[in-house]
Amino acid sequence: MRAAVLAELGVPRPGERPEPVAGDGQAVVEVLAAGLNPIDVAIAAGAFRDGPPPLPSVPGLEGVGVLDGRRVYFDATVAPHGSMAARAVVERDLAIELPDGLDEALAIGLGISGLAGWLALSWRAALQPGEHVLVLGASGAVGQIAVQAARLLGAGRVVAAARSEEGLALGRELGADAAVGLEAHGDALPAALREAAGGRIDVVVDPLWGAPVLAAMRAASRGARIVHLGQAAGAEVTLPGAVLRGSSLAVLGHTGFAVPDAVRREAFGRMAGHALRSELRVLVERVPLGDVEAAWARQRAGPRRKLVLVP
Repeated sequence: MRAAVLAELGVPRPGERPEPVAGDGQAVVEVLAAGLNPIDVAIAAGAFRDGPPPLPSVPGLEGVGVLDGRRVYFDATVAPHGSMAARAVVERDLAIELPDGLDEALAIGLGISGLAGWLALSWRAALQPGEHVLVLGASGAVGQIAVQAARLLGAGRVVAAARSEEGLALGRELGADAAVGLEAHGDALPAALREAAGGRIDVVVDPLWGAPVLAAMRAASRGARIVHLGQAAGAEVTLPGAVLRGSSLAVLGHTGFAVPDAVRREAFGRMAGHALRSELRVLVERVPLGDVEAAWARQRAGPRRKLVLVP
């Protein structure tokens, strides 16, 4: 069976693996497309909290495949049979049937990264209609969904923050009321963020950490919620206690592993409905499975689109 094979910690390479066999409560799916995520890179490097993966193995947590004649989305594969192969093993009860007409690559864009952007607002922050939202890293796959989710969930004003002009333009195209360059304002970044938000920031979606989130905290309104779900800009930040106390900020960690299955299913179904009505989109790029090494390098560098491997 053709697959991306992780023979040692680091980067998988094209190769062959034995046909997978499902255990109790599991199923073998015919993979149509597999998502590549930062968590896949961390797992393959042995840097994830659960320790290194079995070797050799096939990486990949999420994908779209055929199960019992139906197209399904899945984000819970069973090691060592990940999604980056012709066939994978999944937890049968966690697979979500796709509606007719939903593009497979787009469905993956709504998956791990899409759910992170959507649930950060709808579930973790419990966004209220009319609140003002700041999305850091708005040009990434998570940020793209978060900008649109804020609008669809009733935010009163949405600000997209990104590094590049291309990313800022994308944020505006996706519905942000304003866009702020993260590297264009120096020490005045908090003031620029606050001004773009109309003087009020109630919720911050943060997949970056590092210096950008500190600037966002300085700009945020009293009682704002900072939803932290990634560290693309740095693993650490020096945070003066007065920043938290002065505005009574709440920093909320968010991970998809903590989301109840019913909440996850409802959110995916709602996003799928918006996508079918052309109300929600994410930039995706299909990459042949044989180019997995190049895709891995691009993922580590931070692509501005969702990379989807096709067997």
